[in-house]
Amino acid sequence: MEEDKNKLNEEYLRASARLDELKGFYSNLAAYVLIIPFLILVNYMTYWDYKWFWFPMIGWGIGVAIHALVTFVLGNDWERRKIKELMENDKFK
Repeated sequence: MEEDKNKLNEEYLRASARLDELKGFYSNLAAYVLIIPFLILVNYMTYWDYKWFWFPMIGWGIGVAIHALVTFVLGNDWERRKIKELMENDKFK
């Protein structure tokens, strides 16, 4: 009974951590989608001959892409596998 409770608690904590990862990514993406057009507008309204908005757009875009890679491709599955591996190594010591 206690083991089932611990397993449910562990699953809840894992799901909660995953939800925090997703919220962080979507917050980053929403900020990007809102702020970059604003920067383009500022660039257009001030001095359109020099298009400086490309620098933050590309730099932040790379950051969003890396955040997406970590959130959706690497995720916490890598962490779970590594923790399991380390725990198994400790058993043999």
